[in-house]
Amino acid sequence: MTIAPLICVVDDDEAVRTGTESLVRSMGYKVEAFASAREFLQSGKAAESACVVTDVQMPGMNGLELQSALRRDGLATPVIFITAFPDASVRERALGDGASCFLTKPFEIDSLVECIERVIAKT
Repeated sequence: MTIAPLICVVDDDEAVRTGTESLVRSMGYKVEAFASAREFLQSGKAAESACVVTDVQMPGMNGLELQSALRRDGLATPVIFITAFPDASVRERALGDGASCFLTKPFEIDSLVECIERVIAKT
């Protein structure tokens, strides 16, 4: 019996967070959701996460800073960004720093599913 990978969802928007959490759970993965990047980092779940799905713009620490914090901690955890504020320079920075996907809200559910499945297939 294989253990389902853990996907962590980090988004300050409760509706997006719970919707994404439900989607990931329906895909058969374990999922934990966090309202902020700091909450996620303090949870101790970063090291066991197979993937992080995060918003770019959040109060406090944004998604790009979260990705940088993971790398600083020596974690190569794949990061999938979702944002309602598409900006070419932010997209370039995220992907340049190793993001697996960069999706603009509203996005097609199939796009997120495809990103997650592609990331998990590589782990």
